[in-house]
Amino acid sequence: MTIVPISDDSIRLGQFLKLAGLADSGADARTLLEEGEVTVNGEPESRRGRQLRKGDVVEVDDPRGSNSAEVG
Repeated sequence: MTIVPISDDSIRLGQFLKLAGLADSGADARTLLEEGEVTVNGEPESRRGRQLRKGDVVEVDDPRGSNSAEVG
């Protein structure tokens, strides 16, 4: 798992997916969320605007395989 540092106290899920390299673009992030491919701390998540804090773990299951990153 990759730890991705953020400069603020929180970050939106859609932004984090791009920052961590789990999504190529905002449109890609939206598609992953709509298709139910994203979990946060083991729970399914579909809201792009969900606020993530340090220590949260985001996992994406897509055709390329499963990838995860922790907010650091």
